[in-house]
Amino acid sequence: MDATTLVVTGAVVAAALLAVALGVLVRLVRARRALRRAGLPTGPRWVFWGAVAYLLLPTDLLPDPVYLDDIAVLLLALRSLRAARPLPPGPDGP
Repeated sequence: MDATTLVVTGAVVAAALLAVALGVLVRLVRARRALRRAGLPTGPRWVFWGAVAYLLLPTDLLPDPVYLDDIAVLLLALRSLRAARPLPPGPDGP
C-alpha cells in the first residue's frame, strides 16, 4: 500500500468514528433532557451519569473484552431510575 491509500483509509475511519461519537453525544443530550423532564430526584440521575462515565472510562473491574461489569453497572443504574419516585411539582407547576 502506498501513503495515499493509508491517508485516505485513515481519514475515512476518523470520519466514521466522529459520526458515531456525534450520534452518541446527541443521544446523551436527549437522555439528559428526558431525565430533567421526568422530575426525578438528583440521586438517581447522578447514578445514571456515573454508570455512563464508568462505561466510557478505560479502567474497569474486569478487562474490556468481558463487558459483564459494564452491563451490571448500567442495569443497576437503570433499576435505580425505575425505582425512583418523581418529585412533587413545585409552586410553578411541573
